[in-house]
Amino acid sequence: MRSFTFLVNPASGGGAAPGAVVPVARLLREAGASVDVTYSPGPRATDDLVRAAVERGDVVVCVGGDGMVSHLAGAVAEAGGVLGLLPAGRGNDFARMLGLSSEPPAIAQVLLEAPERPVDLLRWTLPDQPPRLVAGSVYSGIDARTAEIVDGMRWTPIKAQYPLAALRAILTYSPGRFRVAVDGEVAEYAAATVALANSAYYGKGMKIAPGASVEDGQLDVVVVEAASRTALVRSFPKIYDGSHVDLPEVHVLRGTRVEIAADGARPLPVGGDGEPLGVLPGLGAEPAVVEVVPGVLRVLG
Repeated sequence: MRSFTFLVNPASGGGAAPGAVVPVARLLREAGASVDVTYSPGPRATDDLVRAAVERGDVVVCVGGDGMVSHLAGAVAEAGGVLGLLPAGRGNDFARMLGLSSEPPAIAQVLLEAPERPVDLLRWTLPDQPPRLVAGSVYSGIDARTAEIVDGMRWTPIKAQYPLAALRAILTYSPGRFRVAVDGEVAEYAAATVALANSAYYGKGMKIAPGASVEDGQLDVVVVEAASRTALVRSFPKIYDGSHVDLPEVHVLRGTRVEIAADGARPLPVGGDGEPLGVLPGLGAEPAVVEVVPGVLRVLG
């Protein structure tokens, strides 16, 4: 019988995460499992909690959204533990990629019975900064601006947040000049967005990289070249089923290591799994690096 440490982000899902724990924890305890529930006290203290849970032999269960998943995925992988997911955020895109349900009985069954599954993560490195592991994707351009807008939304219904934020980002964007080197092959683009994807999904179900897999040791690089705002708005719905990759202005590259830098009217923000990661280095500086770390995380699902 597995034992579990639930780490809860109380702010996830507009404050819904704590309530999502109750039925799942009850089902696990009824099955005879040991369950400990702790609210996340912040990244540094959370790392200590992860290490302690792994040392006890517990499965670490992430209760929150993609930002919480990304942080805990790296911490659990580095500690050599096993991660379980209770999707309770706005996007839940990594759970979507793994095919996980949000219904309590299905979640409890996975946690109790599913085999451990090795999956890839991404290692993000800015010059002169320590690397960080990211679960789903790293991106810059319209998508990073969209994430910034979503973070500032307080009264917009959750289902409408990403679509409205994306449209606002499109209507106010300025293209950047990106240099992208995939396994040493260098190209430059005037682009609206560049996404480096381990998972197919981001932004609450947007299928940015339909060919991506978290188990193939590869990342998909999706470059959307600059276009008029009208053209971007018209093509935006295609991102939900992945058909945007058939457009002539969209390029999909694959590899294991990507170097990326960009110039824009102002520094270009970069994000990962809904969390800010800073800004991209300029074209005259040492680039940022994204690498696949194959099979580094064991997850239930």
